Amino acid sequence: MSIHPLAQTLNETLNAGNSIAYSLLSRKGKGIYFPSKGILGQSAEAKGKDINATIGTALEDDGSPLTLGILEEMISTDKSAFLYAPSYGDPTLRTRWKEMLAQKNPNLAGKLYSTPVVTGALTHGLSVAGYLFADEDDQIIIPDLYWDNYDLLFEQGYGAHFKTFNTFINGGFDVPALEAALMDGPVGKRIVLLNFPNNPTGYTPSKAEVTAIVQVLVESAEAGNRILAILDDAYFGLVYEDGIATESIFAPLADAHENILALKLDGPTKEDYVWGFRVGFLTFGFKGATEAQLKALESKAAGTVRGTLSNVPNISQALLLAAYSSDVYEAQKQSKYNTLKKRYDKIVEILAAHPEYADSFCAMPFNSGYFMCVKLNGVDAETVRNTLLEKYSTGVIVLSGLVRLAFSSVPLDKLEQLFSNLHNAVMEVKG
Repeated sequence: MSIHPLAQTLNETLNAGNSIAYSLLSRKGKGIYFPSKGILGQSAEAKGKDINATIGTALEDDGSPLTLGILEEMISTDKSAFLYAPSYGDPTLRTRWKEMLAQKNPNLAGKLYSTPVVTGALTHGLSVAGYLFADEDDQIIIPDLYWDNYDLLFEQGYGAHFKTFNTFINGGFDVPALEAALMDGPVGKRIVLLNFPNNPTGYTPSKAEVTAIVQVLVESAEAGNRILAILDDAYFGLVYEDGIATESIFAPLADAHENILALKLDGPTKEDYVWGFRVGFLTFGFKGATEAQLKALESKAAGTVRGTLSNVPNISQALLLAAYSSDVYEAQKQSKYNTLKKRYDKIVEILAAHPEYADSFCAMPFNSGYFMCVKLNGVDAETVRNTLLEKYSTGVIVLSGLVRLAFSSVPLDKLEQLFSNLHNAVMEVKG
């Protein structure tokens, strides 16, 4: 495949000083670029001219967007929200999200990392990561309890393969299993995908566990491995216990070692309860990075956005930016967090009050997010799931032999019944 001159320029920038960024790129990642000299670049040069016949949008004679009045009446933002957003994302929203990252992750203070690129929420962000870094037959190191959409994204989408390691040991994250997976095989490229709070288990490592995770990644990097750490932070901020890490592992990894490129994926989908807005963010950081190299990575990410969905809906970005500027945003967000925290606390109370439930299931470690998982005792999980549907009017998810319970969608006053139904269905299947 021939390399476009714009891609070659980005590659040379990324490879300056033999940086980790260029060496981790996939074949597609090396070839991608943002078309700054094409339609978009020429349109940018024509901006502000008396006559601008460049952009494929429709304008009124006064220059405002040519829109349907019925739709204008439905939204409260400026009419500019009807126009295309840049492929990088709304620049004001990108800057605002970067500011918010620093507020949520104090340990990012003083560190150099990219301005987030806007993606079509987390799923599309993960796909952009796969496009940039995952070649066919690359291995992705991942806990054995993971979101099943990763299969479609990385295995079906890019031909990569998962190398799983044990998720839990002694009620906590199995750091030695991660270490063994990192150190297995010849020195070379390593892609690690970590998702905290984890879907499906609802587990976030303790602060001590995060320190240990970072340490084993650094040790692997010092051994000569080139590591891409993909950090799926979809449920960031939803932590319900003391002593659990409240900052993203991106904060310590952003400058942990010259051989580690950290890629943070996050967004308002779960953080701000806007599942249908489809807005996410992709942020890069690595030790020794220059501003030019980070901007080159942003351009490759934006080029991938341009080549897959062109740009993320502008109206969603405009609404979010308005929300983040509101005086009531923080209070309303805290109120919604409190709703989920009450449900989590109720589950802990229920499990403590019903020791008999141990006859039918065992709760896996959980402390955050939307979910928890239970391991059933001596029965087939799929049989129990169908029994719950048919006889108890209760729906649950079965993944990796476990039952996932989304307490995020169960009213507080129905949680007692949920666990009672689960217990009774297991006992019924047992006979």
